[in-house]
Amino acid sequence: MKILVTGGAGFVGTNLINRLLKEGHSVVSIDNYNTGLHTNHLEGGTYVEEDIRNVHDYSQWGKIDVVYHLAALARIQPSFELPKEYFTVNASGTQNIADYCAKNNIPLVYAGSSSKHSGRYKNPYTFSKDIGEDIITLYQEHYGLKASITRFYNVYGPYQLEEGGYCTVVGIWLRAYKNKETLLVTGTGEQRRDFTHVDDIVDALYKIVEQKAYGTDFELGRGKNYSLNQLIKQIGVTPKYIPARPGEALITLNTDSTAHEVLGWNPEIDIIDYIKNEFN
Repeated sequence: MKILVTGGAGFVGTNLINRLLKEGHSVVSIDNYNTGLHTNHLEGGTYVEEDIRNVHDYSQWGKIDVVYHLAALARIQPSFELPKEYFTVNASGTQNIADYCAKNNIPLVYAGSSSKHSGRYKNPYTFSKDIGEDIITLYQEHYGLKASITRFYNVYGPYQLEEGGYCTVVGIWLRAYKNKETLLVTGTGEQRRDFTHVDDIVDALYKIVEQKAYGTDFELGRGKNYSLNQLIKQIGVTPKYIPARPGEALITLNTDSTAHEVLGWNPEIDIIDYIKNEFN
């Protein structure tokens, strides 16, 4: 199949493209490189530098069989400074993709956000991603779009960003640890996160297309969470505690079993094992 991956030069996108190429698919990546990296390019993939807000016709890159829509402005804290930018990318850009897929009968897998469960108005990022979900649902109900919505929980693993404002906590800690710097913990460190390895996320994404499991929402979290303090203890360092940041959830935990029941998906990698391997 020829598969389009928006945000294909980013963290999850790169891992997904790696899997798709190994499975023998032809892959086209669309990325504006706001957070994607040219160094993430994989041999065999076609990489196009373009913004999803500006593209309305993807036929110039051939007949697309499936779209994975991962492109987005991510992370909570930067969204407070750029609410309009977040909305245009995550909502208007998503509508462009949904409209094209509906008109051309192309199945779409959309990367939503598990942060919606803490309240859609908690921050501009969550709101914009939730509007993206609404757009997908609208096109499913009125324009015949074949789509599934996925929601990731605290993803970590290869190709994660380790510097800049769009990093997650694991990437930030890993860079600090490598550089022998103090690891920072926001708030009390008792906030709990359902950390899910990117390989497990990619496995679920692949299964959705492989099984043509469209029309379903999938919560993609391991179903087990840890506090930041528990992870710091495993790393074996003394952190510096800094003030809590606005707009973030106290607890994330996937309790939904739909991905297991429909896809046979069983996430296998535990972050404690990852820490033992990477932080040593």
